[in-house]
Amino acid sequence: MNEANGQAWAEPLATGVACVDAALRVAWVNPALAQWLGLGTRSAVGQPLGTALRSPECAAAAQRVMTQGLALQLRAVTVATAHGDDLPVDIDMQPWAGGVLLEVHVPAPEPSASSPLSGSLRGLAHEMKNPLSGMRGAAQLLQRRASDDEARALATLIIAEADRLAALADGLLHHDGAPRLAVVNIHAVIERALQVLRAAADTPRLLADYDPSVPEVLADADRLQQVLLNLARNAVQAGASTLTVCTRVEHGVRLGERIWRSALRVDVRDDGAGVADAVRDHLFEPLVSGRADGVGLGLALSRELVREHGGDLRCISRPGATVFSLYLPLESAHAS
Repeated sequence: MNEANGQAWAEPLATGVACVDAALRVAWVNPALAQWLGLGTRSAVGQPLGTALRSPECAAAAQRVMTQGLALQLRAVTVATAHGDDLPVDIDMQPWAGGVLLEVHVPAPEPSASSPLSGSLRGLAHEMKNPLSGMRGAAQLLQRRASDDEARALATLIIAEADRLAALADGLLHHDGAPRLAVVNIHAVIERALQVLRAAADTPRLLADYDPSVPEVLADADRLQQVLLNLARNAVQAGASTLTVCTRVEHGVRLGERIWRSALRVDVRDDGAGVADAVRDHLFEPLVSGRADGVGLGLALSRELVREHGGDLRCISRPGATVFSLYLPLESAHAS
């Protein structure tokens, strides 16, 4: 089996992907699955499938796929993680290059109704109101006094961002903070976020890798922009020199309790220091930060905003290569 035939496309995916050879031994795994299993991508190679996934049922199913030459789906299969936890997963199998290709979909944990995040966010929103008002007023003065077009444009950008953050704060302070959904072009949202980033002094090199076939999505553009900015600023704080935003359509994605036929995936990749081992398992929890001066709300807020859309936010990370993947369901954007 030629590793290059399949592994490159699976490297950046947040979905766990593996391939086994005709002897049902692991030929390769992508970083997402290796991290979840607690294995290295190299150390997993050569292991029997049943040993790597700690599931004889998976090995038996893979044998049937190879013998019959037909795809197979396993639902709520119990697989043991490296930490000894037994978790139900969905596994899609299909014949692949003389062996079997597996996609392992790990159900995302549902947000707890008793989570302290919502209360923390409302407190933060309240504290934001006065500084934002002062920032907007100062930017208006600069806009009127600016002597050149570039300075006026930057002042206008500050005013627009202050208004956007004020609207977000109002949404958190009133009612349940539900997003204002509309059909939006995700690339326009990303470009707006990149424009804001380019105006900052400490911005790393920004790259974009767009799939032009990505359809429009039903979303709150302001909240998605806030998520992208949070992820970008997280990369800056990790010492990234290059930040790449990539869009793709992914199929068979589990979001919450549902598997979607197609979903938008936005990857924010950086070459920074990566996620510290001490916070890796609690990365999206409120008030958890890998930095001494961090407040631990940015990633928690980002995941909550994405899940308001029925999507999810996931991360795979190693030093020099961190990928945050934002998922949004696509079917609802064009539903009749």
